[in-house]
Amino acid sequence: MSEEERAGVTDEVYERRWAILAVMSLSLVIVILNNVTLNVALPELSKELNADNTDLQWMVDAYALIFGGTLLVMGAIGDRFGRKPALQLGLIMVAITSGATAMYASTSEHVILARAVMGLGAALVMPATLSVVVVVFPSEERGKAVGIWAAMAGAGAPIGLIVGGWSVENYGWEMVFWINVPVIILALILGFFLVPNSRDSQKRPLDLFGSLLSIGALLSILYAIIEAPNAGWTSTETLGIGALGVFLTLAFIKWERTTEHPMLPISLFGKMGFTMGLVAISLAFFVMFSFMFTQMLHFQLVRGHTALAAAIRFIPLPLGLMPAAANSDKLVAKFGNNNVVALGLTLVCAGMLLFTTVEVGTEYLRIALTFFILGLGMGLTMAPSTTLVMDSIPEDKAGVGSATNDASREVGGALGIAIGGSVLNQIYQDKLVIPEGMEAYSTVLTESFPAAMRIGLEMGNMDLIHNARLAFMDGMVGSAMVSAGIALMTAILVKLYMPGKTE
Repeated sequence: MSEEERAGVTDEVYERRWAILAVMSLSLVIVILNNVTLNVALPELSKELNADNTDLQWMVDAYALIFGGTLLVMGAIGDRFGRKPALQLGLIMVAITSGATAMYASTSEHVILARAVMGLGAALVMPATLSVVVVVFPSEERGKAVGIWAAMAGAGAPIGLIVGGWSVENYGWEMVFWINVPVIILALILGFFLVPNSRDSQKRPLDLFGSLLSIGALLSILYAIIEAPNAGWTSTETLGIGALGVFLTLAFIKWERTTEHPMLPISLFGKMGFTMGLVAISLAFFVMFSFMFTQMLHFQLVRGHTALAAAIRFIPLPLGLMPAAANSDKLVAKFGNNNVVALGLTLVCAGMLLFTTVEVGTEYLRIALTFFILGLGMGLTMAPSTTLVMDSIPEDKAGVGSATNDASREVGGALGIAIGGSVLNQIYQDKLVIPEGMEAYSTVLTESFPAAMRIGLEMGNMDLIHNARLAFMDGMVGSAMVSAGIALMTAILVKLYMPGKTE
């Protein structure tokens, strides 16, 4: 490690860098888990809190909306005032809110508010984890360290489904919140003693107006994406809020180009490593979240598994993703970023195309192999792309750079669920054949696959169940085809425009 690279990093910090990475990984997993764990508790929350479909949707979306909408600002706050305090404050917010929700929440509104506060805390935590990793590791080890960080970020979602399924099946919805508390206490204690503080050495003032513009832009864009499947992609609400998001984004870009101390220097987007890294990450998460959304429905409603049993069937995905991400730096050193990431996206495309051959009676072993291929592709995509993004950013802006990376994941994942779900629903509605005598239920049957399955079971109508399953499988195949096309298109862009070596 050169003297220049060691500037600001003491020998003691350098020696415990791998322990610091472990603490950052633990803190990161807490954030990712909370993105998905609540999903499997929704049926129980619906019964115990008398929550309707809108309430349930906002219990899930409040976290993602506030988290994604405030990421850039929270990353900038960490850069300005210290990444360690930002990390610890965020963890404390998530822990206190989780415990209070488990103990006292008695209405849907309580849970929705709690999820919003947890999202705000998570927005402090996630950028801090990656920026601390970048600061404490020298350049020759950074690819490996960021690869491990990316492995944990990618594996966190399927692990979260397992944790959520276990919690609900054994204890109830409260455990989805309680489980955060001991893990966060451990992360706080380890972080207090092990993690060094770092910040912008020039102590530049916070870009308040740019912060407000970024919050408005990200909140508007994410809200429009999340609501589009319900309100309609061409509805006045979706188009109006989406247009507001675009306007605020353009205003943000203009402001950042002219202000003396920009929160996010727009010149960074002139670096192809930064821009193409963000594109690859965003579209990889588009595919991953779209796929996970459809597969939880597939395993539970088509194949009849419990939430926990369904989540366990995702295990081959992280088994492929984690080693691929953690070791991708060796492949990058030999073949270059563009070739490794393009290969990863091509594997993702191949996995999605394989999934289009899945039928109701397909054995799980074949599905598991597809999950594993997808995991390999995701790992080879996310880790080098994240390293490229972070290597393009000055150390003083590590928090904002990390937040930009994280925001691209959130937007990509939200788009994946919204578009993938819309494609699935449209094909399902077009393909569903209503059995004779069920015409009175046609509206609810075509609008909701879960409702069709429930009504079919209650009335003992096996024709309806059979037809609904077939229509859903057609929709799932259509959604997979869209994801395959997205992955292939991104692979071509990456091969042509992503730098082979770090800029």
